[in-house]
Amino acid sequence: MSRKQRPFIKGKKLPIRQLKTQLIKLFSKDKSKRLNAKQVIKKLKISNSKDSVEHALLKLTDEGLLFNIKDDKYRWDRQASVDAQSKSTPSKRYLGKIEIIRSGAGYVIVEGLENDIYVHEKNLNGAMNKDVVTVRVPQIRGKRKPEGSVIKIEKRATTHLIGRLRDDRKHAIVYPLSHGPIKDVLVKNEDTLDASDGDPVVVEITDWGQGQNKKLWGRVTQVMSDASENDIAMQNILLSNGFDLDFPPEVLEQVKDIQPGVDEAEVEHRRDFRPVTTFTIDPLTARDFDDALSYEELEDGNFEIGVHIADVTHYVKEDSPLDKEALNRSTSVYLVDRVLPMLPEKLSNDLCSLNPHEDRYTFTASFVFDSKFRIVREWFGRSVIHSDRRFTYEEAQEVIETGKGDYAKEILLLNEVAHKLRKQKFKKGAIAFESDEIKFELDEQGKPIGMYVKERKDAHMLIEDFMLLANKSVARFIAKKPAPEVPFIYRVHDEPDPSKLADFALFAKELGYLMELNTPAQIAKSFNGLYEAAKSNEQLKMLEPLAIRTMSKAEYTSNNIGHYGLAFEHYTHFTSPIRRYSDVLVHRYLDKNLNGTFRVNKEELEAKARHISLQERRATDAERESVKYKQVEYISAHIGEEFEGTVSGMIDRGVFVKLQDSLVEGMVTFNRMDEAFELEESRLKAIGKKSKRIIAMGDHVTVRIESADMETKQVEMSFVE
Repeated sequence: MSRKQRPFIKGKKLPIRQLKTQLIKLFSKDKSKRLNAKQVIKKLKISNSKDSVEHALLKLTDEGLLFNIKDDKYRWDRQASVDAQSKSTPSKRYLGKIEIIRSGAGYVIVEGLENDIYVHEKNLNGAMNKDVVTVRVPQIRGKRKPEGSVIKIEKRATTHLIGRLRDDRKHAIVYPLSHGPIKDVLVKNEDTLDASDGDPVVVEITDWGQGQNKKLWGRVTQVMSDASENDIAMQNILLSNGFDLDFPPEVLEQVKDIQPGVDEAEVEHRRDFRPVTTFTIDPLTARDFDDALSYEELEDGNFEIGVHIADVTHYVKEDSPLDKEALNRSTSVYLVDRVLPMLPEKLSNDLCSLNPHEDRYTFTASFVFDSKFRIVREWFGRSVIHSDRRFTYEEAQEVIETGKGDYAKEILLLNEVAHKLRKQKFKKGAIAFESDEIKFELDEQGKPIGMYVKERKDAHMLIEDFMLLANKSVARFIAKKPAPEVPFIYRVHDEPDPSKLADFALFAKELGYLMELNTPAQIAKSFNGLYEAAKSNEQLKMLEPLAIRTMSKAEYTSNNIGHYGLAFEHYTHFTSPIRRYSDVLVHRYLDKNLNGTFRVNKEELEAKARHISLQERRATDAERESVKYKQVEYISAHIGEEFEGTVSGMIDRGVFVKLQDSLVEGMVTFNRMDEAFELEESRLKAIGKKSKRIIAMGDHVTVRIESADMETKQVEMSFVE
């Protein structure tokens, strides 16, 4: 780095984008230099925390620019730069997820990279949709968009698929039900499980073959001749996103040996909350209860609120088959009509679930409040509880609104405390944006007969606020332990990308909303103002999903850079170990640090954090696919009918319309209109070439449903004049 540049950054806390730029300059200048985060801070003379620098170093490692050597030291990756004696094209390597498009080519999505990397079909090297791959990209000259080649498949997204089996004499062939790069899988006759010609089956791919025109071989693991169309579709969504439908035999064997009930000898080592008023508040359809709240008035006039979380680690022992399978899955997957659990049902719905009127092992974060609702004391540790009552959200909300019902005094006070916690959070700069959550009414066959947007009321937010309190308090407890650092798994959220933010601000300005972007506090205030304004302005409501896309994605990491969206300096996930493996790790390492100091290997922990983040994204994809499938299935029963909607987007081919009640989104193509339209560069308006009629984002329109394709999940509409 030149002397001219140093004063510009000296003593400053650099945002992630600028920090990465300075790191590239530092390491590329001397390619043999080996530095850790502390040494980087000293060299650059910046005020960034060690964790924020470590986070940036890892991002550059993912992008193929740095190489992580032992003792958390990094050096320039020589393969990422031009070798003075090499005649090869200078290139960089990136790690990302590939999305295959209809033409057969693909785009590699790399976190932190502004443009997706295009990969021609001939350069896929066997990569399939949603595989995690390493892609090599020649250095880009001028304004060309990046294009590269897959050089390594890091992890297959699809190992099983659902298709129809056809008998081909010498062997069977399975043709996948979903359109994609896999056209067929060959199966030896002895590996068909006696499936008949035409049966739907689950096939596991056992041999990916060699070369570009390779043949895939597999074996049938399940014959689905009795399964409904809905079951086949939902299981196909799970398999195509890389989730196993069944638990391995050794895991089920281990669970079978776990004994129910509470052992009083074990209780001796735990804090006993069983005499304290305790209850759960969950959705009506919930079957696994992760958390419970307790309330107790103390003799000194203070009161104690306990956040009790299922003690999964009591049953899931480290490195056991059950633990390894839980890590592999990392999350439960919630589709519209079913849950694929992270843990076998005996644990998730029974032994670990905080069912009413049963003693249960828990891990507790308790907080003592004074009369002004200030926290004066906190405690973390293993415990045992007895839930007195199971509330649904609707039942708890009725108590809040009427002031009457079971445990009304306790619920009303908890709600009052939650309101104060919420107010403090937003005062510190938390952002209020949320996505609409669609709920379905299903008939006995699983077909959707109605849809509605889930309404968030005080009962929902009460639980959320106490979970946030527990999560941030646990993270702070570990982060504040004396140096050297205690490696831990954090839930972090980086600041928005400045370029995306600037583009969004220009877009919002065209719709009449001005954003202030000078400081993180102003950005948060502007987003919250937009959220409030959008409640009464349909055009601004169209900005909400775009606003969310400007944000960085929250992720798991051992590098504590804080949570921008929640305005928390320290944050983790402690409250849902039945359905999230991150919380299992948090319980495990928190317990080991309660009465001393325990340090796990940070590199190994970071590898687990990355895997959990990847699985979380896959689960989100699967959940969205199931919602989209059910939306299209619902609207397919209403072909020819008219609905009210809102213009939600525009592309060269036509206009997207989102229906008001069901939030089904479809397209009105320009060729369905009675004249040609020209799209403005901003993509906020389309103007009729003859009539000068304007179609604008946020316009209320009436549309007719023309078609609904279940395979492609596409809905075609037309305007009703």
